[in-house]
Amino acid sequence: MDVKTHNPIEITDAVGHLPYRIALAGGWIDQPFVSRYNPDPPGSMVVVGVVPQFRFMDRSGICSSTREIAMKLWKGRLPDGNPDNLVRQLYAAENDGRADPSGSQDMIGLVYPGINRLDYDFAFEGGVFPRHIESCNNPAVAEWLQKHLHILPVAPRPDGYSPLGRRNLDPRWIARLGRSGRDCYDSIVQRNLTEFGRSMNECMLCWQMILPDTVDHTTLTVDLAGLLKAYQSRYPGAMYSGCGGGYLLVASEQPIPGSFKVQIRV
Repeated sequence: MDVKTHNPIEITDAVGHLPYRIALAGGWIDQPFVSRYNPDPPGSMVVVGVVPQFRFMDRSGICSSTREIAMKLWKGRLPDGNPDNLVRQLYAAENDGRADPSGSQDMIGLVYPGINRLDYDFAFEGGVFPRHIESCNNPAVAEWLQKHLHILPVAPRPDGYSPLGRRNLDPRWIARLGRSGRDCYDSIVQRNLTEFGRSMNECMLCWQMILPDTVDHTTLTVDLAGLLKAYQSRYPGAMYSGCGGGYLLVASEQPIPGSFKVQIRV
């Protein structure tokens, strides 16, 4: 009996070869309307480059819209070249003519491999691009983060949702937001699970104070605040992948029912 052999389709043939990115603590500090009120610049946030192993949900804080633009711009693959130049090229392509431009952390997270701390200062290029990027591509650190970062699907942002209705741009909370990103990066590099979780919890507290609609909005059908509190009470830390839900990112040494892992691109 003849056995026919065939070559299976690679997942990248279906979803593309471009990486995804996950944003950790400090998100929103990349927006100039936030960083301009930071009394302790630079404020930092963390982005992590992720290998495309499956298709993430749209409208879930994984910068899928930026990735789609990059897919068309670069024909499905990340080109060679200076990463800073690629970030600026992609930023220009996405934000041409937009009244509310996307933050540059989306583009940096797609282009830069590894674990990256982005330091934003409104006095530098109006806060649009970071003053400095600190990168870690240590395989041991990446393996530690892969082991301790658990991801739970929750729900994509609903139609009609916006996180920008209520703004409480209190400099004290914005300073704390920027510090949460620095603490997050340090805790990952030092492989300190307790501090890693604490930085995630601190970031979410800052979101709830600065932009309450990130977790509480009339269009949301999921009790995001309640779900977050439940996981934060059981594990070292938890935060959402983006405003309005998406995925719940949980810091834990123990397995978490229903969660999955990602592979970090180093």
